[in-house]
Amino acid sequence: MDVAMIRIRMGAHDAHYGGELVDGAKMLQLFGDVATELLIRNDGDEGLFAGYEKVEFLAPVFAGDYIEAVGEIVHVGNSSRKMSFEARKVIAPRKDVNDSAADVLQEPVVVCRATGTCVVPKDKQRKPRMGA
Repeated sequence: MDVAMIRIRMGAHDAHYGGELVDGAKMLQLFGDVATELLIRNDGDEGLFAGYEKVEFLAPVFAGDYIEAVGEIVHVGNSSRKMSFEARKVIAPRKDVNDSAADVLQEPVVVCRATGTCVVPKDKQRKPRMGA
């Protein structure tokens, strides 16, 4: 199946807690955007996110981090699309060096994993496009 990916830098406006810590809900927002792209590719419609079955927050995310969120459809039902997601930190700021220093991480750090289900009503489904 196709994989969709978004890469975005977390800004100061994303920091919700002390120490410039980003709220975990931001990762779920990214997963929602990835899911929308997957549904458009698969069904020609944005569909609706029905819910998450599992969410794991595995490492902190801070303002200045670059996060890569990826997802794929792992099961297709009549109108449901089960998806798996992973968010990885790929660049991190190095404030210990100076205010503008940053490093590309040799190994991305997995910060969040989730599985969820989206629904595309039958009357909104168009010819499948995945793999086309």
